Amino acid sequence: MIKNDKAFYRLALAVSALVFVIVVALNQKWITPPLDPPTLIYNFPMFNAIINGTCFVLLLFSLRAIKQKKVELHKKLNSTTFLLSALFILLYVTYHFFAPETKHGGEGLVRTIYLIILVAHIILAALVLPLILISFYFGLNNKVEQHRKIVRFSYPIWLFVTLSGVIVYLMISPYYNFPV
Repeated sequence: MIKNDKAFYRLALAVSALVFVIVVALNQKWITPPLDPPTLIYNFPMFNAIINGTCFVLLLFSLRAIKQKKVELHKKLNSTTFLLSALFILLYVTYHFFAPETKHGGEGLVRTIYLIILVAHIILAALVLPLILISFYFGLNNKVEQHRKIVRFSYPIWLFVTLSGVIVYLMISPYYNFPV
């Protein structure tokens, strides 16, 4: 059990930093993947897009629930979104461990738009993780005022990250070259 808020802040930052380092290591191919990856992993980008889309919708319903003062529904929706996001991170890391990097093959304006969305998505995804963890912690511990203060920042960023994740997938999916 976490003894105080400061200890949880440290834990949230440590977890976020660990996830960031793992993602960078995988992106930079500092870790050598096995030569024969399981074929199931080639479905992970689609699964992750579905998870992101589901999280986007759940976040919208969560906001509606809390505006209607349905606190228990709000908590259940956020808990589900949190668990789905954790699953997303596991699938994302697993996929990028096994699969080769896919480059967007578009040109011109489409490629520029893709890169702008991708860069914004990556930066905000890295920044929002500790905010989500801290928001969730405050919510679970009924620290309503602290929860509200941080959610003002974490909610719109998380919403953007979930939606932009779907858009990034839709824009890059034609360029996946998976073995059959």
